[in-house]
Amino acid sequence: MNSWSGRQERWGGRPIIKDTRIEPETIVQDFELGSPVEEIHDNFPTVPVDIIRKILAFAHKHQPVP
Repeated sequence: MNSWSGRQERWGGRPIIKDTRIEPETIVQDFELGSPVEEIHDNFPTVPVDIIRKILAFAHKHQPVP
């Protein structure tokens, strides 16, 4: 199952993780607030750990430069 690819699914005009209604932004915000990957996965068990890591890596790579 490839839940994170170049093709984005949308819910209400916002990107979501495939086959869920979870926005990648939610995963990133939880991580930035101090939740470890394992806790994020516990909170969102439909999102595999490898997908959570890919989302966080993508967000880190595409952070705006101040």
